[in-house]
Amino acid sequence: MIKILDSNSSNFKSEFEELLNRGKMDIDEVSSRVQNLLNQIKQDGDSAVIEHIKMFDRWEPKSSDDLIVPVSEMEMAYNSLSDELKDALHLAYDRIKTYHEKLMPKSWIEYEDNGSMLGQLVTPVSSAGLYIPGGKAAYPSSLLMNAIPAIVAGVKEIVVCTPTPDNEINSLLLAACHLCKIKMVFKVGGASAIGAMAYGTQTIPKVDVITGPGNIYVATAKKLVYGDVNIDMIAGPSEIGVIADSFANPKYLAIDLLSQAEHDEMASSILITNSKELAKAVQSEIEIALKELERVEIAKKSIDERGAIIITKDLDEAVELMNEIAPEHLEIMTNSPMELLSKIKNAGAIFLGEFTPEPIGDYIAGPNHTLPTGGTAKFYSPLSVEHFLKKSSLIMMSKKGINEIGKECALLAKTEGLTAHQRSVEIRLDK
Repeated sequence: MIKILDSNSSNFKSEFEELLNRGKMDIDEVSSRVQNLLNQIKQDGDSAVIEHIKMFDRWEPKSSDDLIVPVSEMEMAYNSLSDELKDALHLAYDRIKTYHEKLMPKSWIEYEDNGSMLGQLVTPVSSAGLYIPGGKAAYPSSLLMNAIPAIVAGVKEIVVCTPTPDNEINSLLLAACHLCKIKMVFKVGGASAIGAMAYGTQTIPKVDVITGPGNIYVATAKKLVYGDVNIDMIAGPSEIGVIADSFANPKYLAIDLLSQAEHDEMASSILITNSKELAKAVQSEIEIALKELERVEIAKKSIDERGAIIITKDLDEAVELMNEIAPEHLEIMTNSPMELLSKIKNAGAIFLGEFTPEPIGDYIAGPNHTLPTGGTAKFYSPLSVEHFLKKSSLIMMSKKGINEIGKECALLAKTEGLTAHQRSVEIRLDK
């Protein structure tokens, strides 16, 4: 049963500290093992990938060709979908694309009166690697959420890696790949996939940026290859935070909390409310709703061990605690949710009002569902087109322009003891 905590109790500080540490992954514990796998990929390429698949995914590729998902298989998967499911995929695609197009930064150039010019050039990376999980569940939605921002950004080469335990791959994921016009999909998972995309193998191309969530081995591998490639973030187990008052519907809150709990035993579901009655009602509704879930064992373990309902003296305290938690997903289920919005400082995605459940953001609303977890919303942002772009500063000085600011530039260089810097400017100045 989900535990109920009171912010006014004597042991609340230690209980809350435990919640704040919910997303801590012991990366140090697996780092040496993951580094070993990465070194093998770097040294042996495809043969190391094949060995890793034999060890972890319970099947043995006969050759490097077995790692490749044929384009025809993706097309076949798409064509075999029902019209209803195709329509749903297309609706999701269109909404996600429209939202991310609005996030696209633009190059700009601005001329000064003296003829000098400053600006910024925005260009896409040449290639992107998308990691799509496939262990406890398959996530075609993650393919759309990672691929579409890359497409909008203008990335020309998109590589997808996904684990295939027992050599089985989710057909809906393949259909989503076809919809996104992705040609390179590889049956490789875990740290091996991250290494293959970071360093390149005989079959899997090296990419410039790797995005997508995964388990602790994937997260550790992303951390270790950062610098050789860019990454989006180090993502941990999924989580939801909810702020609610007495006006909230306990049935809605219960199933919303369980929507994260069913992801993974390590997922966190936290409700903060100023209503004791609501807290008790939600606790009871969770027990009822649990019985109807297909993934009941996973959800129950998550909600019992990593879930919590916190009772606060008022909504201001609820907001204060939630800002400390900095959840991946935050639902505001109060009578006037917009009144609290300006007080929210840390959250990956914010869902306002009782008709905005978190799953609407997972699939079809438009904003990205690849979000910072474990409190990293204090400094990370959701996956967006910007993760697939790079920016170059533009500078062009006219003769008049360098004469206007060159003397001061040379003085600053001289002060730092960089004589060549100083002379590089002075030699261009009028005497």
